[in-house]
Amino acid sequence: MPNLTLKTEIWVSALMRRAQSAGAFAAVVAKGDPDFGDVVVKVNLLNGDARVYTTATTLEGGREWIEPLGEAASVETDADAFLNRRRNADPDVWIIEIEDRQGRNFIV
Repeated sequence: MPNLTLKTEIWVSALMRRAQSAGAFAAVVAKGDPDFGDVVVKVNLLNGDARVYTTATTLEGGREWIEPLGEAASVETDADAFLNRRRNADPDVWIIEIEDRQGRNFIV
């Protein structure tokens, strides 16, 4: 999840570098607020399936990565529909797509 002291733009750049250095393809699908935009990561498995990761606030006020569609909804068209709704609701959100047959998200 983005570090509050680190600009989102820098965090996204590091995520993409991690993915690319491991042999995956990563691209910015939608650029959001460079300082404080939320990040949504789509992992395309290149077989019609995809996973989506976004952050949520915990009861303690922290942030954690979740899969809002869950494992059951792994069809890429469902992921794309979610991303479109999210972008329409929040134009400051960053959307990153990682193409990786192993399904790695590189979020760490």
